[in-house]
Amino acid sequence: MKNILAINPGSTSTKIAVYRDETPVLVKSIPHSAEEVSKYAQVVDQLPMRKQLIFDDLEKAGLLMQFDAVVGRGGLARPVDAGVYPVTPLMIEETLAAPHQHACDLGCVLAYDIAAQTGGCPALVADPGRVDQLNDYARISGSPLLPRICIWHALNQRAVARRFADDTGRRYEDMNLIICHLGGGISVAAHDHGRAVDTNNALNGEGPFSPERAGSLPAGDLIRLCFSGKHTQEELLRRIAGHAGLTAHLGTNDVREIISRIESGDKHAELILNAMIYHVAKAIGAQAPVLMGQVDAIIITGGIAHSDYVVSHLLPYIEWIAPVYIYPGEDEMLALTQNALRYLKELH
Repeated sequence: MKNILAINPGSTSTKIAVYRDETPVLVKSIPHSAEEVSKYAQVVDQLPMRKQLIFDDLEKAGLLMQFDAVVGRGGLARPVDAGVYPVTPLMIEETLAAPHQHACDLGCVLAYDIAAQTGGCPALVADPGRVDQLNDYARISGSPLLPRICIWHALNQRAVARRFADDTGRRYEDMNLIICHLGGGISVAAHDHGRAVDTNNALNGEGPFSPERAGSLPAGDLIRLCFSGKHTQEELLRRIAGHAGLTAHLGTNDVREIISRIESGDKHAELILNAMIYHVAKAIGAQAPVLMGQVDAIIITGGIAHSDYVVSHLLPYIEWIAPVYIYPGEDEMLALTQNALRYLKELH
């Protein structure tokens, strides 16, 4: 039996879980208020605070033990193939220097430090957001100055693909799938026999708009806005990721609140949310040609997949392409653990 500690740092929380094999012993989300996070100039400055809170919760639960592996959510440093990677000092250095800064960048550092302090077990990351399996055509944009890159929900999408394969008695590597993760950011990927050959940059500037991100924008108008003198670079970056999407239009990223407003007769809220659903459907449809129309299934996942409103409005746009399956939520803690267990099994 293997004891695994999984760590998933996000912008407003640090999620931790202790598993004995695939059985959860502790699952905890440590919240971080906006006031608390705002004290730190950079994401990396939050590291001591988050690490101490993890140790505090493990100690309270009587689980400050020697682990067989500590696995963290991967950061946004360099593009890599899918899989599990041991954390190294070079990985930490590159992650903390990466231009795309996100709380997930702390995952490898937290795993490395905590593994060292709890017995020296392997420190790992699994299927980070920079998993890159794009085909050659997918990398080309209309400007050689701006090649396409992908930042997407690789961990959850690949975990859900494996769950779907198990549920249907097939192998992930034998299917063509379109998977759409609906969360604070939205990523849509074409999975061709176990490889995500096309997907979007769901962090800062591509694909459908989402609760917190702008998605694709009119390029010429964006350039003119940048040189208008009305906004700083930091303000405009927040207008792409953070104060964008539903948040910019409606003042909230909470889809449940928006649906409540719609039910109370708010026509503007209805227009904006239905527009997001419309653009998600377009992004799903755009992946069908990548798979030459040979799509075994479309899978909808992520937190917003819990919403009957969103799912019921999305289905009529896409269900003609292939059968649609709903896997709501994002069980990333179990996905991290399963990846760590596979790594340990292959190691021995």
